[in-house]
Amino acid sequence: MTDEQIPDPAVQIAGAQEIAPDLLVIPNQRVQLVPNIGIIGGTQAVLVVETGIGVSNAEQVLALASEVAAGRRLYLTTTHFHPEHAFGAQVFADRATYLVNRAQADDLKTKGPGYLEMFRGFGGAIADRLDGVRVPTPDEVYDGGYDLDLGGRTVRLRPTGRGHTRGDQVVEVPDAGVLFTGDLAETGQFAIFPWFPPYDTDVSGVGWLAVLDRLAAAGPRVVVPGHGDLGGPQVLADVRDYLRELRDETWRRRDSAMGEDALVAEVRALLIERHPEWAGREWIERGVGCLCAEHGG
Repeated sequence: MTDEQIPDPAVQIAGAQEIAPDLLVIPNQRVQLVPNIGIIGGTQAVLVVETGIGVSNAEQVLALASEVAAGRRLYLTTTHFHPEHAFGAQVFADRATYLVNRAQADDLKTKGPGYLEMFRGFGGAIADRLDGVRVPTPDEVYDGGYDLDLGGRTVRLRPTGRGHTRGDQVVEVPDAGVLFTGDLAETGQFAIFPWFPPYDTDVSGVGWLAVLDRLAAAGPRVVVPGHGDLGGPQVLADVRDYLRELRDETWRRRDSAMGEDALVAEVRALLIERHPEWAGREWIERGVGCLCAEHGG
């Protein structure tokens, strides 16, 4: 990853769309390291989902959320600890209550500093965005699930268990049929496996697949993926089907005692042939490595 490969990860709040009454999404416009961001309102409070990477992005998000809230109380949550999702939360201090699940809070504390250093190491616009950023500390941490009453609208915060990270959570808006998945689902690209042994091996292809089976069965009306275009239940089905392909093709070759280099090359070529339009081909190898480690476990 280099600055030449990734444009400035700037959140564009001018593109905010109302996808249900009092429910806005700031789409990522398919810019890398920009998440889809949600602003969900009730009669008494407003919840922001994701911050964007760095202070200036988060300041724009907070300004829009404050305008939408018009005096209503503000909450913030993030779907997982990765920098483009959570590393702007310091801007919301004293303005909003930052609420996350226990495993995500643990990830922020134990992995956050390393990820901040790693992302700053990419240089260029990414490092500039992270100037002055501190790893955030949540105001409130919950165990199990959490039902947040915004006034006339309850938003469900639900940890999923290991998938894309150890601390993933999804955000459900039942009355609108909307589901924010974070990076458990993305459109237009191969699933991102943060498989970096020996430093970070918490991603689980097996767990991820089980999570998507459960989410797809619930049949949300609108799926807001971590990155990429919004869609319906098919977004979840497409990622689930890809993970199943990746698992099956990897394990089939693992069972044959094929050498690792040949295994990776074959699976990579096969999946690119099946999904030639998808971006992020570099993540196929990481996914194969993860699933090889989980083989027979």
